[in-house]
Amino acid sequence: MPPVEIRLGTAADRDSVGALVERAYARYIPRIGRRPGPMDDDHVAQLRAQQVHLALERGRLLGLIVLVSQPDHLLIENVAVHPDVQGQGLGLALLEHAEALARQLGLSELRLYTNAAMTENQEFYAKRGYRETARRTDNGFARVFFVKPLAPAASSNDLG
Repeated sequence: MPPVEIRLGTAADRDSVGALVERAYARYIPRIGRRPGPMDDDHVAQLRAQQVHLALERGRLLGLIVLVSQPDHLLIENVAVHPDVQGQGLGLALLEHAEALARQLGLSELRLYTNAAMTENQEFYAKRGYRETARRTDNGFARVFFVKPLAPAASSNDLG
């Protein structure tokens, strides 16, 4: 995958964010039996709160990650990748972006959840150091919750 630019979304990105989330999650509707939660999120409010980080290649929106800063962690509320580029490393790049932002904010862990029916996501997160912490029904969805502790960033004092 060519390099992508990751930037904060703005109100002007509303329509493209909504369209990407629809495309990324449509395949899960039959498996879950209803629209996945992110499809009905208030994207305008998320954009206004500066929580939506966009991954673009030459201006084309390929993916996004919604990040919500909490006092003791960074919550990954949504990772959506365009179906045309799924499996090419963009999801990992977005997770790495979240890790970098969490460290920049001085937060020591990332948290996220995924639908229990999205089994490939559970495997993806586990392979990247996320540990399952709970399974429960949340907002009417069967969800699996994960946490990833972050090692402190090395400071220049640690170099010798």
